[in-house]
Formats: sequence, structure tokens, C-alpha cells
Amino acid sequence: MKTAIDTSSILGVSAQVSRHNLTAFFKQLVRAAMLILLASVCLSAAAQKGEWTWMGGSNTLPNSWSGRPGVYGTLGTPAAGNIPGGRAWFTNCTDNHGNFWLFGGIGDDSVGNSGVLNDLWEFNPSTNEWTWMGGGSTLPTASWDGWPGVYGTLGTPAAKNVPGSRDGTACWIDSSGNFWLFGGSGADAIGANGRENDLWEFNSSTKQWAWISGSSTVGGNGGQPGVYGSLGVPAAGNTPGGHESPQFWTDSSGHFWLFGGWGYSSGSNVGWLNDLWEFNPSTREWTWVGGSSTIRNYGRPGVYGTLGMPAAANIPGARFNCCAAGVTIGGNLWMLGGSGADANGNYGALNDLWEFNPSTREWAWMSGGAVLACVRNWNGLVCGLPGNYGTLGTPAAANVPGGRENSSNWVDGDGNLWQFGGDGYDANNNGGALNDLWEYNPPTGLWVWMGGNSTTCCNGNGRNGVYGTKGTPAAGNLPGGRSSA
Repeated sequence: MKTAIDTSSILGVSAQVSRHNLTAFFKQLVRAAMLILLASVCLSAAAQKGEWTWMGGSNTLPNSWSGRPGVYGTLGTPAAGNIPGGRAWFTNCTDNHGNFWLFGGIGDDSVGNSGVLNDLWEFNPSTNEWTWMGGGSTLPTASWDGWPGVYGTLGTPAAKNVPGSRDGTACWIDSSGNFWLFGGSGADAIGANGRENDLWEFNSSTKQWAWISGSSTVGGNGGQPGVYGSLGVPAAGNTPGGHESPQFWTDSSGHFWLFGGWGYSSGSNVGWLNDLWEFNPSTREWTWVGGSSTIRNYGRPGVYGTLGMPAAANIPGARFNCCAAGVTIGGNLWMLGGSGADANGNYGALNDLWEFNPSTREWAWMSGGAVLACVRNWNGLVCGLPGNYGTLGTPAAANVPGGRENSSNWVDGDGNLWQFGGDGYDANNNGGALNDLWEYNPPTGLWVWMGGNSTTCCNGNGRNGVYGTKGTPAAGNLPGGRSSA
């Protein structure tokens, strides 16, 4: 889908720095120094391009709509042949040992049936092996919605306990290496489908689930309302409402954070949320930290303030399918884009980058557009922002990824934020599955396009992957366009 978008007034956004604000002044000095350094090394950096390596899984699909079935092996036993089935909209976290954890999503079971899954997997990058840790290896043949949850007794782990099948969940890993799961869209204790607000803990030592908080049923309205309590005050009775596809993080204190998603406010109204929550795993209490406890129209607009400047009044607009889930840099929480509301309340594919400081409880708008460009076509009002790619490998102030949702993001050892793909807009305002690779450097505030294509193709289906030889890096290797990876 092509959308003619005028971005001349968006990509030229610049911060106005007060002469009395010493913090902002010193930030500008650091950025200037970093720009000089980058200018001196940009040629060598561009010459040292990274290489992709196809590490596992299949490079073909059995047909145009279905994925590959999973190979589960023996529960709790890693093996070279194990691999989850093809899927999307799952949740994933990384533990303190560098192992990857994956839960549920919409995909294929061990016999190739498609539906909503509740399987839990662990991947060890050192051995390159998957381990099936829990949940079902097959789907019930009569239900796309998957398996209902087995909740047991609140707060009590048991061998038979297991969350129901779901997608769009949030996850965290605590200091003991235990896996935590919240909400999503799926099946409750009686098999009813809706947006859930249940919180679960999986003990990585005992291999048992415990239902910690929230409701075991979605209720007659398709989701439970939130119990917000008083702003900033933790309480045993507080709990977020049913949430699907929220943003989530773990801070340096080991507390869990949750923002937005599609779900239910305090009044049982459903829509795009911008509420911010904190969960303390020691006290097992939720705290409503910021954003609104109610929903207005499609969702609350964002309050952006001044680019690069934190402020108590700043708050991202309501959104879901955000990018940079779990990304923390320097102890702060980062969030990028997603589908949601801009500063004017228009809804579309965002490319704004935000930083939240858990100590000061303040947001700062760091990059991207505050206002979406909208056009009216056969599909109604369509809003988004195209990417400005610049020169491959060269950082520049005008560079910025296009608006998108469900990209893959991570942080490298130098504290840089990386983004790959997602469903959004390319350099020519065309929407679709992207395969572009970006790097953001927080000290300079600059984006650099590092690889992949600046345009999509094939009616939005995305570019084909170039796999090369399994296990062998090569300059020409490139994952195909994709979303929700």
C-alpha cells in the first residue's frame, strides 16, 4: 500500500535548548564531541560492515500460509534437533546467563496444526540448542484458541499449573532466573478467549508455574478492568486490566515495568492504553506510575515536550505492538514506535523514540516525529512516517527509521540500540514487511542505516531472505522482510 506523505515538516524537528539549562547545554557539548569523533572514523566504520549468519530453522515454507511444525523432543532435555514451530506474536526474554526464553504466540505445533500456543522454550546460544520447558506440544484439534489455563491455587506452584494459550504477552526474568508472564490475548481457565490480566511465574529450578495475581477468567466483557488505586502508591489490590501487546522492561532494581497495549481501563472501556505500571517481585504489588486510567476515543495523545528534555508532564501516546521491548540502557527504559496516537491524537505507525528514567519517573522524547502525516484514501485516513535512510553506514542527524510496529530490537555491548524489520513504512512511503537494520547511538542521538533494504516489495510481503550456508557468516546474507520476530 502506497501512502503519499509529506514529511518536510516532520523530519526537520529540532530541539530548542534554553541557555539557562546547564544539563541540556552539556548534553549538546557531548553530542558535538561525538559528532567530531564519528566524522573521523565513519569511513573505517562503513568498511567494517557486520555479517548475518543463518543459525537454524528452515529457509523455506511448506506453503504460502503455514509455517514449519515444531520439533519438541523430550520435555526439559536440550537437543540439536529441537526447534519451535513457525510462529509470530510470541513473547521473548533474555536471562542473566544470556539464554533466550520464548512463550506461546500464533503458530504451528508438533504435528503442523496452527493456532494459539502455550509452549515455553529456552535457547542456549553457547550450544545452539533449544529445550522445550513446558506447555503443550500439540493443539486441541477442535479449537484455534488453544489450551485453557490451569491456575491451581493463587501463589502456589504446582506441576499441573500452566498458563493458557495466548499471544501478545509481556515477560520478564527475575534475579533468580525465573520467567514471568503477564496478560496477552488468549484462553482463560474455562477456555473463554479475551484480553487477560493474569501474572505467572515459572521457576526455572523446579520447572513449575505459579499463578501470582490477576483474574483466572476474562469475564463477560472480554477482559477484566484495571484496579489502579492511587497514583504512585503500591497496593496488594492493584492490578492492570487485560492487556494485549504492551511494552515491558526489567529495571536495574529487578522491578518489572509495563506500558500501554490494547486493553481495558479502570472503567472496562477497551482501546489503546498509555498507562505505566511497576511490579515489585519482592512485595508482589503493582503500582500505577503514570499515564491515564481511562481511555478516550482511539487513545490518549502523546505529550512530547522538548526533544531530548525529560519532564514530569511528558507521556507517550497510547499505543500497542511497540518496539524495543525489554531494552534498557544506562538503567533507563527505552521505547520505539508502534501503532498508536501522536501528539494530535491521530492514529498510525509511529517512529518516535522515548526514554524513561525510573528514578525521576520522567519521560524524554529522544527522536522521531511527534506528528504523523495523514492522507485519506480508499481505506480511510491512513497515517504514518516514512524512513529517511541517508547513506548506508553513515550516521546523520536527518536519519530516522520509518514508522512501524513489531520490529526486533536489542542493545549491544557498547549501549547502542539496534532495530530490525517490522511492519511499517520504507523510504518511498510504501508499507509492508521490512528487513532494514538500524543502529541508534544514545550519546549522539544519531541513527545509522546498517543494512537491509530501504524499500519493500511484492505488495508489502517484503524482500526474500538470502540464507547462504547454515552456520557460515557472509556479507550477502540477509533475513527476509518480517514482523513480530
